[in-house]
Amino acid sequence: MGLGLVASLIGISLAAVFSPLLALRDIRVEGTTSLDPAQIVDAVDDQLGTPLALLDEGRLREQLGQFTLIRSYSTEILPPGTLIIHIVERSPVGAIVRGNAFDIVDAAGVVLASSAARPEGLPLIVVEAADPESPAFRSVAEVLLVLPASVRDQLDSIAATTRDDVTLTLAGSTQRVVWGSADDSEHKARVLAALVAIHGGSGPGTYDVSAPGTAVFNAG
Repeated sequence: MGLGLVASLIGISLAAVFSPLLALRDIRVEGTTSLDPAQIVDAVDDQLGTPLALLDEGRLREQLGQFTLIRSYSTEILPPGTLIIHIVERSPVGAIVRGNAFDIVDAAGVVLASSAARPEGLPLIVVEAADPESPAFRSVAEVLLVLPASVRDQLDSIAATTRDDVTLTLAGSTQRVVWGSADDSEHKARVLAALVAIHGGSGPGTYDVSAPGTAVFNAG
C-alpha cells in the first residue's frame, strides 16, 4: 500500500508538471534598452502552449543567438505559465574603420552596427589590420572599459600596435596619452583623470601614465 501511495503521488506530480495548466502562455523580456522586446518575443513565441517542463532551451538559445546585441541572457519560470527572459545587451566601446565604413564594436570586438559616417560619442580604435582578435585590440578594449567618464567623453581615438603600447588622443586638443600596456589600468585611469583635471586646458602636451606611480604631464 505504501508503494502504491508513492506511485500515485509521482503520477500526480508528473501530471501536474506536464499539464496544459502549466503550459507557456506569456513571455516577458526584461533588461533591454536598444533592442525591441516585442521582436525578441516574436522570435521565441513558437513554444507558446508547451508545458514549462518541456521548453526547448537549445531552440531558445539558437533563436536568441540571432540578436547580435544580446551579450548574455538568463531565464526565469514563473508558474503557472510565464517565461521571463533577462537580457544583458552588448555596449559599444568604439568604432573601427574598415574600407569606407565605420564598424561599431563592443569590448569583445563584435560588430554591433556599421555606418558610412563616423558615429558620434565613440572613439576611433586603431589597431593593425583592424583585427579584433589581436592582442593590441584586447589591450585597447581593457583600457576603454576602465576609463572614467570624465576622460572617455574627451577621447578622440585610441591606438595600439602591440599589447604594450596603447596611446590615446584627446578630442579638441593636441594632447595625447602614453598608456603602455593594459596592466594596472584601473590605477592608470585614476591617475590620468587627476592629471587631465589639472592640465586639460593647458595646451599641447603628453600625459605619460605608463608607470602610474611616476605619471607626468609633459607640456609642448
